[in-house]
Amino acid sequence: MANDLFGGLGGLMKGLSGFMPQDDPNVILMNAQNEINDLKNQEEAVYTEIGKLAWAQNPGAFPEQKNRLELIRQNLSAAEAKLNAKQQEQKAAEQAKKEAEARTSCPKCGARNPDGVKFCQECGTKLGAAKAFCTSCGQENPPGTRFCGNCGKPLSSL
Repeated sequence: MANDLFGGLGGLMKGLSGFMPQDDPNVILMNAQNEINDLKNQEEAVYTEIGKLAWAQNPGAFPEQKNRLELIRQNLSAAEAKLNAKQQEQKAAEQAKKEAEARTSCPKCGARNPDGVKFCQECGTKLGAAKAFCTSCGQENPPGTRFCGNCGKPLSSL
């Protein structure tokens, strides 16, 4: 792919070349480069397949490659662990942001309120109230709800 005349845009250019005049010298050049790149990728895939078959048949015949492969696998595991940690960190940050927005958004009218405000500045509903759980059926109800949406019993959380 390093020989791609258009860098990483080869696939895009290949798709666009169908809209260009096919007798244009630049289009002919681009199509030829794309064909070469496609064939090189196919060749690389065959070499990869041959290598995997040879490795499966006799892994002891390639001690240097075995060591390099083990190092790559260790680095891959470390990189995957780092990625997973960052993804979990990102999820936690998104969850914290959602929770912060929920504390400042009115559960009744949906208005956004500044941090530190205890009551909605639009309708007066208490902000940051915990969800109410029905003591009769256990149903979770939104904050500010006075009666259970499942069984109709009064909620004692207010």
